[in-house]
Amino acid sequence: MFRLARMSVDRSIRRLKVLQTILHDGYASKDALLAIRWCSDSATKEGVVSIGDITLPLRAGRAPELIPVKYLPENPPQSVLRHLRWIMQKDAIGQDVFLIGPPGPLRRQIAMMYLELTKREGEYISLSRDTTESDLKQRREIRSGTAFYLDQCAVRAALEGRILILEGIEKAERNVLPILNNLLENREMQLDDGRFLMAADRYDKLLTDHTQAELDQLKLVRVSENFRVLALGHPVPRYQGNPLDPPLRSRFQSRDITSPPFKELLDSLQTDMKNVPPQRLSQMLSFATAIITKESSSLGLPDFPISNLVNIIRILDSVPIMSSQALLQILYPYNTMLGKDGKVAVERILQKFELMDAKKQKHLKITSIKQKDDGSSQVVLNERFPLTVNNGLFAQNHNVGEHQFVTTKYHESLLAELMMSHTCKDLCIVGPKGSGKSALVGELASLLGYRIEPIMLYQDMTSRDLLQQRITLPNGDTSWRLSPLVTAAIEGSLAVLDGVHRINQGSFSILHRLIHDRDLQLLDGSRLLRHDRYQEMKKELNLTDEQMSEKGILPIHPSFRMIALSEPPVAGSTKQQWMTPELLTMFLFHNLRPLSKAEELEVIHKVVKNSPDMNSLISFVHKLRTSTDPAMASIASSLSTRQLIRVAKRVAQFPSKDLYGIVEKACLARFLPQLPKAGLHQSMENEGIKPIKNVQTDSLTLDQSITSEVNNGMLRIGHTTVPLFNPNNKTKVPDVLFYDNPQHLGVMEDMLKDFSLGENLLLVGNQGVGKNKIVDRFLYLLNRPREYLQLHRDTTVQTLTLQPTVKDGVIVYEDSPLVSAVKQGNVLVVDEADKAPTHVTCILKTLVESKEMHLADGRRIVSPHSSIPPSENIIKCHPDFRMIVLANRPGFPFLGNDFFGSMGDIFSCHAIDNPDMESELAMLRQYGPNVPETTLKKLVQAFGELRNMADQGLIAYPYSTREVVNIVKHIQKYPDEGLTTVVRNVFDFDSYSNELKDTIVQTMHKHGIPFGATEAVVNLAKQLPLPSFRLTGKWDMQSGQGRRKTAMMSLPVESSKVQFRGPIEVAVQATVLEKREARAGIFTEQDAFWTIPVHENNIISGVAVTKKGNRSEGKKDTDVIHIATSNPVSLYSLNPKLSTVTHIDMYDLFPTTSGSYQPRVNLAPKSAPFDNTIILHEEVSNAVFLVNFESGEIGRIRSPYLPETVVEKRRFPSFQQKKEKQNEFRMCHSPVVDGKGTLIFYKVGGDTLVAITGPVSHSVSLPFAVESIHQVSPNQWLVTSTENHNKNLITCTDDYEFILRSVQEEGQETVVDHMATVPLSEQLLKSAIKKDVTSVNRVIVTPDTYASVLVGFPDGDASEVYSTPRELVQDDSMIDRMSKLRAPYGEQTDAETRYPIVYLPESGMVVQALPSSKVPLSLFPDGKRPSNNSGFLEITDLGNRTLRYIPVPAAGRVSSYASWIYHSSSSTLHMAPTSNDGVVTVDVSGCVRLWEPAVINLERSLQEWKNMIGFTDGKELQITYERESGRKADGPKHGKIDKTNAPHVGGNQWAGGTGGSNTAGLGGLGGPYRLDAGHKVYQVPQAEKDAVPEEVRQAAREMAQKAFKDRLREINMSEYDAETYNNFLNHVRGQVQSLRVILDSLQAKGKERQWLKNQAYGDLDDAKLIEGITGEKSIYKRRGEKEPELGTPQEKPKRMRLVVDVSGSMYRFNGYDGRLEREMEATLMMMEALDGYDEKIKYDILGHSGEDFKVQLVKPDKVPANNKERLVVLKTMHAHSQFCLSGDNTLEATRHAIKGLSEEEADEHFVIVLSDANFDRYNISPKKFGEILRSNDKVNAYTIFIGSLEDQASQLIKHLPSGHAFICLDTKDLPQILQQIFTSTMLSSS
Repeated sequence: MFRLARMSVDRSIRRLKVLQTILHDGYASKDALLAIRWCSDSATKEGVVSIGDITLPLRAGRAPELIPVKYLPENPPQSVLRHLRWIMQKDAIGQDVFLIGPPGPLRRQIAMMYLELTKREGEYISLSRDTTESDLKQRREIRSGTAFYLDQCAVRAALEGRILILEGIEKAERNVLPILNNLLENREMQLDDGRFLMAADRYDKLLTDHTQAELDQLKLVRVSENFRVLALGHPVPRYQGNPLDPPLRSRFQSRDITSPPFKELLDSLQTDMKNVPPQRLSQMLSFATAIITKESSSLGLPDFPISNLVNIIRILDSVPIMSSQALLQILYPYNTMLGKDGKVAVERILQKFELMDAKKQKHLKITSIKQKDDGSSQVVLNERFPLTVNNGLFAQNHNVGEHQFVTTKYHESLLAELMMSHTCKDLCIVGPKGSGKSALVGELASLLGYRIEPIMLYQDMTSRDLLQQRITLPNGDTSWRLSPLVTAAIEGSLAVLDGVHRINQGSFSILHRLIHDRDLQLLDGSRLLRHDRYQEMKKELNLTDEQMSEKGILPIHPSFRMIALSEPPVAGSTKQQWMTPELLTMFLFHNLRPLSKAEELEVIHKVVKNSPDMNSLISFVHKLRTSTDPAMASIASSLSTRQLIRVAKRVAQFPSKDLYGIVEKACLARFLPQLPKAGLHQSMENEGIKPIKNVQTDSLTLDQSITSEVNNGMLRIGHTTVPLFNPNNKTKVPDVLFYDNPQHLGVMEDMLKDFSLGENLLLVGNQGVGKNKIVDRFLYLLNRPREYLQLHRDTTVQTLTLQPTVKDGVIVYEDSPLVSAVKQGNVLVVDEADKAPTHVTCILKTLVESKEMHLADGRRIVSPHSSIPPSENIIKCHPDFRMIVLANRPGFPFLGNDFFGSMGDIFSCHAIDNPDMESELAMLRQYGPNVPETTLKKLVQAFGELRNMADQGLIAYPYSTREVVNIVKHIQKYPDEGLTTVVRNVFDFDSYSNELKDTIVQTMHKHGIPFGATEAVVNLAKQLPLPSFRLTGKWDMQSGQGRRKTAMMSLPVESSKVQFRGPIEVAVQATVLEKREARAGIFTEQDAFWTIPVHENNIISGVAVTKKGNRSEGKKDTDVIHIATSNPVSLYSLNPKLSTVTHIDMYDLFPTTSGSYQPRVNLAPKSAPFDNTIILHEEVSNAVFLVNFESGEIGRIRSPYLPETVVEKRRFPSFQQKKEKQNEFRMCHSPVVDGKGTLIFYKVGGDTLVAITGPVSHSVSLPFAVESIHQVSPNQWLVTSTENHNKNLITCTDDYEFILRSVQEEGQETVVDHMATVPLSEQLLKSAIKKDVTSVNRVIVTPDTYASVLVGFPDGDASEVYSTPRELVQDDSMIDRMSKLRAPYGEQTDAETRYPIVYLPESGMVVQALPSSKVPLSLFPDGKRPSNNSGFLEITDLGNRTLRYIPVPAAGRVSSYASWIYHSSSSTLHMAPTSNDGVVTVDVSGCVRLWEPAVINLERSLQEWKNMIGFTDGKELQITYERESGRKADGPKHGKIDKTNAPHVGGNQWAGGTGGSNTAGLGGLGGPYRLDAGHKVYQVPQAEKDAVPEEVRQAAREMAQKAFKDRLREINMSEYDAETYNNFLNHVRGQVQSLRVILDSLQAKGKERQWLKNQAYGDLDDAKLIEGITGEKSIYKRRGEKEPELGTPQEKPKRMRLVVDVSGSMYRFNGYDGRLEREMEATLMMMEALDGYDEKIKYDILGHSGEDFKVQLVKPDKVPANNKERLVVLKTMHAHSQFCLSGDNTLEATRHAIKGLSEEEADEHFVIVLSDANFDRYNISPKKFGEILRSNDKVNAYTIFIGSLEDQASQLIKHLPSGHAFICLDTKDLPQILQQIFTSTMLSSS
């Protein structure tokens, strides 16, 4: 014991003496020159080595091959000698050393120098995140079926007395290095094979008491006293990595290894540099030194790779014309990796040292390449700068651009720069995807005769994947297979590392030594040495190559080079900044910029023969690329040069002028978020790229427009034809049930075009849209066999290519479908590609691009044109191999991986959408041939709207065609089941979300599907008996012998040609309207309705219908409804089938509306072939226009007989003007088709009739004054004179002679309000008048009859008049009594009152629109006329002799020009007949309603509706047995509180239980209120709930009310406040839910777990099978929350600031448009929706007004926690707006909000400004406001205008940045806007 204590004391004394020597002499002699001295020593045979005063003996080792060679220079710098001297000191006293310093090779080189200097053997290991315990201690191997342990580097070094070099300490995972703690401290370690390593002094002491055999038997092993550990690492923090564990750190002595002093560096650089001026050298070194100062690092600048400076100096020495700035960019690519501030800082330093000379850079070009005898080549640049470069082992192509490479001047220069870098170091080409990196490398390899070894890097790649993979031999022995990279190093190939930006830096670090020193330590213990070191070692040891190989030493071929390919880093991004200081030391960087417009055009024209004109497209693409908007720049990445070449090839082969479609297809614009999509469309519009208008066709034409057929070995789809494939094996050709439809065939034709050009395809779309079916059908038509591969989130690179299995203890790899397809030439269909991580699927890139790939079993797939001969390890890709990849669309709500974003540009992309309405209908008709057409249409429309809602983020699930097909299949099979029941099969998934269910019910009802209806309610108008027809008079037609002068005569006619002015083209604005089916829960005569987007001050003036029977071929499937307005004059044309309306604004063609000019517009539709035109007549100005409602062409029709009136423009007309009102021309309504297109005009009281017949107008003089004109037939008119209402019939002959015949009335004189132009059918006539009569007839309507029938008119000489008298209705309507007062100037009289009338000829009905006051009072049970409707439709059914009154719902709003309405029309409804005896009405709010008054049509529709709703059979359903709970609801109570919160099911004791009774909980019965304790819910049967007694229900209600009041009292909130709050909340409750759906999805994406490797339990890791066989434990993987990458900052929440307008104008104009209430609702919606998302989104709310620009409403650290606090915020907003001073601080508030938020740390920053667009009043510049919104790139700033006077907001938004301003005049639109804002940032951050 005493001896041990004394030894310890002696050791301590020696250490103190050494430390004293160091402190006394070491620093004092710091400036003394050191030198290395080798001396012989009698004590040691090998001698000693000395540096200064430190001497160490040299020892002979057993493995001299482990001593490094050619590391130590002849004259080491003094700084290096000082480091070596220090290490010698530590070695002498037995201490382990830690060399710490910035990235670079210097620390490792010093360590190797020390080993070479002291002749010490070394064991080297490069630590990475993949290093495990077995890599340091012992690894199990199998030999001859026996597993044994093989010592690894740490154990070997300890036993043999070597120096263990651990590089990359900071990269190892924290649980790995502690295993060395005891070995470092006490030199002890327990090994897995049972041995125990023991310190030398302790072992030697045991030897004194025990024999060697006894110690061996105890498995004790001696650690050599010469064992040392030399660790290398970076300081953490500052650099990424794990900080040193304190116990580990305490066991080392550290030394900071910084870059050498300036003078040393300058001296070393000047050596052998003949052509570099010293001043220039000094400037460049000064710049490098300045970058690595503390001041520069404080600016966030990464370290300058000063160790690589020698490389660019060598380049400068060889090519003196190189720019210093360009060379420094190669070393330090600041333009690529730094943001704006960083670039400015670097350029300032460059300017300081006069290095900003990039503009002086001359063009470089390779002029010649000559191969030399020594295996190198001489490359001459610009004919005067020779370079000696290494070349490959294959034939060289000495002419640039001959090997399928298109050169431009830029590429010539870049190739020359690459050649310069190739002379001295590995290089990295950085460029956006698709910019030609691979092609450039291919050209370089071709010039130098290299064989390329493509190595695809991916995120999960391990260090083993880079170096060696573990395998089993056929006999079961474990072994190692060299990776492609190591093979390339040995063979001298060009290793292309594609995807440096993807691979984890912790794994990639294992290549540092290979890149810096050209040495490499492999996992099996073997080593690769630089060629000259290998030769030197071989010479020193006197060994042959075979002997060196036996020792595991192999040479690296001198020609070996590595070229890394990468996409540019995202400046400012922590996740995508891969250019770390460490990586900067590894390569010389060359930035491959996107080509200029001229360069890109040149490349395309050279690559594509007969290239089309691409100028406009490329101009557009280049504007996108230079956009400052990150989203636009991201879109531009999908329009890479590669993609443009693909487009050019396709257009050259299949000409197309649809640039709009080409861009949409390439960008997959269909699936872009709304804001970037809008920005893209705006950019295209600015460049004149517009969509090609498609002519609307009916479904029949559409079906015939594209077909497919196979004929004579050729496949034709549409207009594209290709030969069929003839496979060897047809069993894999898919054959599925597929119904052709136009949209899918169109997609397949597009696919066929690309497929025929040799492209691989990518199909992207929502789920259920038919991607798989389209592909299977496509391959079936082509007769191509397929292989199918489905990916998922657990797909790895290994499983994608091979599936490893264990057979008889041997790892066997089975080919995946991918490999099978490559071998056999099949088509590989990769499904669900977006589910697999993109770093996995990215390995497909080389397979798609170059048909090359490395497999996990060592085999390699090579191109079919490769010169490499096939072998066991070489698989030649079959020339017919193709790939079709399927993926869901990126982004919300799928939240898969963005496969398109990462790899889209190497495929030809096709967006697969749900079929359009016609295509989906065509397909569904085939699935359900017996399903009613109306049912199919309703389903298609309803699901189409649900899909749109899903796209907008309002609902989470995107309902697809798949669901509709399943519904139709069900109805086809079980037609008796109602549609209401069947759709539940889809929507029952959503039945537990009340908000979502309400949304679905509303949508279904809108389209006439009574989903959610519990009973069939039929609410048709009551049928009243029609008074019988009786003979009331006769009409006699006077012949030429009559006594009256007007008996029969030819009227005088003047004729003149019609002048046609124009046409002018007016913009046609198309809008898709929201169609609402009226027959959802209730069946009525109303079929559907739309609301056209008219301004609230506009006036509906007339309606007319172009019936489908009068339309041209191809358009006969729908009517077109025309609505004319008067303020301003405009025309709306509605297509009911498509629910689209076109709007033509004719504001510029008419005088400004004023008090004296109130236009009245009438319409007359034309028939085919002019069915796309309509006549528009404005009575006041007498202007007649011919309007093409499809093209917008407007022509003015002028006739001398129709003089246009000059409109009085005085605002207030004089009394004389009122009195002398102008007599205006009127246009005779013409409901029949006239081949001549005759139009009749007349003046009331005038004596002329003007007829326009085609190009000629006629003025017909009449012998009387005209009262009215009604058309009788196409060429006959009934003209009533003002004299006693005398009637005359005018007939126009074929030669335009007008014949007048007088009509003599007998009996009561009639005033004709309306006359039918089509007679009653024979059956209807007999039924109406109850007489067996067959005769021509006409129906007329008079003021005192419901209808009259003229039997014998107009062809007979005598006609009988049968009438049904109208019941007189007492006028008691206040509306009617006030109408005279409202009418301007009081000129309207009762005699002039006319109500709209239409006649329905097929059913014999007269329909008249009446106000409520004109409807019989007996119709209303309570004796009161309703006031909440627009009137009634009086249906006079002549055939059934009935009378009905159908109520018309009230208008949505009444214009402020109400008096005008009463003046221009006696009714608030306008009406016109439609096809199939329907009626359309338009009310004053622009609501267009379709009615079905005909009884026969109603009966058919009612039966269909009953079948659809499914409640017609009335049968009892079979009772299913449901176990009764046996409990009764006998009284509510709260229940006991379980403090453990255990789940309770059933019973009636515990609060918060489920399925119980009487207590507060969920899913039970009789409880007072719901209480969720967070447990699974068990629901009791609804019947038991319904059986709860009423008194118990009442008690539960009272208890719930009491609990509610208690809650209010708890938060100090009154019931009044609660009611106020709920009133606000009820308006936005659905929107809150919609916004929460969006937030939940964003949150779900972030919480997805990842695979954790090297686990002791979980799922077996396929990559660890061999380790499992050998018995290792950490061979599992499991899902878990992944730790952040080394050094990455902590994830922060998103930061949002809402800036609300609480200025006085908000309160002032709230009564005008409700803007303040809308803003309060929007604010409440945000607060409610964000409640509970504190970890994800942190928000605050600021207000601004005329008083202040930063009113703090909500603080970020104190957001409202309950309803009361949220209500206080709303009240504060309202009060501030009411009492603040006037003024506006919008600009200052926005500037303050953005600036303040930018200074906070967050994941993303959002500022949302709510404003009322009242900018003009305060002279606020929109341009200035826009500049403020875009003032900070860090903050995403948007403004939402929630109030607008007139069109203030819409005008203002045009002057603001695209995508940063929105108009929201309805709170329900706000979630959609916010969702657009959130998703728009995905592109910019992706």
